[in-house]
Amino acid sequence: MTDPYFSKEELAAATDLVHRHMAPTPQYAWPLLAEAAGCEVWVKHENHGPTGAFKARGGITFIDWLKRTHPGSPGIVTATRGNHGQSQARAATKAGLRALVYVPRGNAVEKNAAMKAFGAELVEFGEDFDEAREEAMRVGAAEGLYPVPPFHRELVRGVATYAWEFFNAAPPLDVVYVPIGCGSGICGVIAARDALGLATEVVGVVSTEAPTAKLSFEAGELISTNSARTFADGMAVRMPVAEAFEIYSKGAARIIAVSEAEVAEAIRLYFTATHNLAEGAGAAPLAGLMQERSGMAGKRAGVILCGGNIDSAVAVQVMQGNIPAA
Repeated sequence: MTDPYFSKEELAAATDLVHRHMAPTPQYAWPLLAEAAGCEVWVKHENHGPTGAFKARGGITFIDWLKRTHPGSPGIVTATRGNHGQSQARAATKAGLRALVYVPRGNAVEKNAAMKAFGAELVEFGEDFDEAREEAMRVGAAEGLYPVPPFHRELVRGVATYAWEFFNAAPPLDVVYVPIGCGSGICGVIAARDALGLATEVVGVVSTEAPTAKLSFEAGELISTNSARTFADGMAVRMPVAEAFEIYSKGAARIIAVSEAEVAEAIRLYFTATHNLAEGAGAAPLAGLMQERSGMAGKRAGVILCGGNIDSAVAVQVMQGNIPAA
């Protein structure tokens, strides 16, 4: 893969492209979050985008690239837990392309419905994301569809636009917390920070139940896990993506793990402090900040609310003080 970092000009051009298809998302400093965390807290609200999650941006840039470089392609195939699939289905069908999307069995009901509504041909297969991905690539190759991997330079180019917006709109940030699934989000933040020449620390956040990125970061090599059972499904990955690891292993200050209970508490805190509903992965950065709040006095922190696509039944369980089963 070519160098995934981008110049200022490349990120500005990507942002212009993305803004032709969606409005910028807001960033706000919420006083009740500051009170809870003991520092100034800025939230980047990717839950306010057209699919309710940050990945809408990567779909825009990837499908634009695909149409320019592979004009004869009949469509795309990909695997997802939901937000990536919505992004690709939205962008592909708008471009007149077929969108075949695989999810694991038992995937979030409302994310499945949203993907279908955006035009995805949805197939349930396998016990987790990685099994669904393997089958998607096999079937896609047989049917002549272009494979959309979980990580690709053109996806990162689009995803990085949220960080480009954030760093340009918010006051200078000492640290930004961002969740890690397959890695496009944290790599986009690192790319935007580096393009702008900022000194902001980037802290990755994973689930204690899906710690592959943290284990790999600390070992200095790729470490997979046997399972990734977390209700924060956007982080439910058991095999790290090598291309993403190459970026966050060098560009992140550290990677921390948050428990299911900490994620659930962060969802509740988001709702009581901002009246925004976050999905598990979307709340994980706030959970990470709360875990480290004892050292945050006098600092200005950014947290990425990367998505709000939580199933109603799961949200009810969390708001009742429970921890949903994975």
